[in-house]
Amino acid sequence: MVFEKIKEMILEKMDIDPNSIKYTSLIVEDLNADSLDIIDVILAIEEEYNITVPEELVQDMRTVGDIVSFVENEIN
Repeated sequence: MVFEKIKEMILEKMDIDPNSIKYTSLIVEDLNADSLDIIDVILAIEEEYNITVPEELVQDMRTVGDIVSFVENEIN
């Protein structure tokens, strides 16, 4: 499941409580991610799934669910 893999990647890059990562979690507001955290997670996603996340779309990804939906659309 894509959500579980994305959750693992977020946990690897950020020191946060695993229970705080939900599909609806806001990346900046709920998970307290800064720009470096976001870049690290995006790079990990690109490497894991062999996809490219356009820079302009990163700004539109506000929730963990937004990231999951993007990845699912790219790999299917």
